[in-house]
Amino acid sequence: MIAGSASGRTGPSQTTLFDSVGFAIEDFSALRYVADKLSAAPYFDELDMLADPDDPRDLFGMLMRAKGAA
Repeated sequence: MIAGSASGRTGPSQTTLFDSVGFAIEDFSALRYVADKLSAAPYFDELDMLADPDDPRDLFGMLMRAKGAA
């Protein structure tokens, strides 16, 4: 997607979730890059992604639970 060989989101009902497990500087650099590119993206939602204390690695599950509560 970043190289342009695949399309990203094409509609607001599609979800893109970045869940990286790596070195903090790599995570920060990747998130800065994505955040800078969001201004040109037609579809995105800003989310508060505080880790769930029961399972901090389950960010997708937390997102799905939040959608169900909305």
